[in-house]
Amino acid sequence: MSYLKKINRRSRSNVLVPGMLGVILAVVGTGSITRAADDVSAEAAPEPPFDAERFDGGTDRNWSLIIGAGGSFEPEYEGGKDFKPSPLPVFLFTYGEWLEIDPTGVTITAFEHEGFELAGRVGYESGRDEDDGDRLRGLGEIDFAATVGGKASYSWNGLELYGTIDQTIDGSESLIGTIGAEYKAPVTERLILGAGVEAVIANDKHMAAYFGVNADQSAKSGLAEYEAKAGLKRVDVSASATYLLTENWLVKGEAGVGFLTGDAADSPIVEEKVQPSVSLFVGYKF
Repeated sequence: MSYLKKINRRSRSNVLVPGMLGVILAVVGTGSITRAADDVSAEAAPEPPFDAERFDGGTDRNWSLIIGAGGSFEPEYEGGKDFKPSPLPVFLFTYGEWLEIDPTGVTITAFEHEGFELAGRVGYESGRDEDDGDRLRGLGEIDFAATVGGKASYSWNGLELYGTIDQTIDGSESLIGTIGAEYKAPVTERLILGAGVEAVIANDKHMAAYFGVNADQSAKSGLAEYEAKAGLKRVDVSASATYLLTENWLVKGEAGVGFLTGDAADSPIVEEKVQPSVSLFVGYKF
């Protein structure tokens, strides 16, 4: 489950993905599944079994670069009922097995052994504007801020289990943790399907910034005062499909839905507890 400015104004646009780019580059993020096999002629036999080496293009390079563009359609803010389209710039650079740079930030893998990885991350939190929704007027702005964090994951036969933690520096001063699972399976040499589920946990400062209403905000907005405490704030599920159009061109679509829970779901800021979204992009791999 914006990258550069408002592609995902929701507070979980730190360096996640999950969910949505969380998401959103999860299938292409490894850099090892974005080369297609040679074009199949009209008289060719049915596609052979999946060959990871052919799929990667057989290159000896230790880096990969994907650029592209697309769009997403999602709620105006986390908890909003109205939807808006947003542009979706795509940029993914990987170097070796340890460096990944995309529009959400930089990830450096410090340790890897038999599918288990530990990584450090630097990214950002987009914040929130009062004009993102009528119910937000009078609540003030939540500033854009940098984030630092880490990720632990284990991958096995297309399944990844992971946990992340991210601290916002200034801004909302959020501390966010996620626990999730994602499965990716090649159906043919050109089509990859994926599915994921993720739980998001937030601290008191995050919940107060994005879902709380203090006395001053209540007076300005007309909303009732509300104290939102730390805890599980949402659960996200998603499904995706990536199709290799040619050896270099690919298209990816993703659909997901988030379910706000606990104090987040009960906030007077929230108009709709169920938060669906869709995205589509086309990319080129160098």
